[in-house]
Amino acid sequence: MLAPPRGAVAILGRNGAGKSTLLKTIAGEIRPMSGIIRFDQQQTVDEPSERRVRRGLGYVPQEHGIFDRLTVRENLLLGAINQKDKSGIDRVLAIFPKLARRLAQTAATLSGGERKMLAIGRALVGWPKLLMLDEPTEGVWVGVIDEIAERLAELAKSISLVVVEQHIELALSVAQYAYVMDRGSIALEGPAGRVRADANLARYLSP
Repeated sequence: MLAPPRGAVAILGRNGAGKSTLLKTIAGEIRPMSGIIRFDQQQTVDEPSERRVRRGLGYVPQEHGIFDRLTVRENLLLGAINQKDKSGIDRVLAIFPKLARRLAQTAATLSGGERKMLAIGRALVGWPKLLMLDEPTEGVWVGVIDEIAERLAELAKSISLVVVEQHIELALSVAQYAYVMDRGSIALEGPAGRVRADANLARYLSP
């Protein structure tokens, strides 16, 4: 599996196919039983997750990972904790202007869509080379889903994205290339348009 320096890759598959496990393994939360992970031309299997972050790997887990009792500003500052330059926060607020109007609010008071934006924004503060997102639109109102999709498409022009997403059309509209997983392995791959048209796609996505 490859991710380009810029652009978006979608990872599709039914529940339990191994998509989230793959992202956690790349992020360093799970050690692989075999195989090699290379990031920025360096092998990372033995690297702790914090070193991968410092080298430019961003990860937004399915469960957000934001702190409800902290304000939006404080959550974003956590994303900048290893950054000498805090201007990344301003860049995030330009991408997600709704957060700029919520800076003093605690994360617990945000809507589902705003919480997703905050989780993505915190990972973006350091402007990673590769940003992995696990179900970025799960539990989000349809109007906000479109907004998040637009932001991801814009981000893909500047950095590399790996997106795990149950909304297949959304994922394939953002990504240029797609992988379909089945039982922990790659069952299908190709340019997004070709994967969308593949007659086998429905079989790999059905429960």
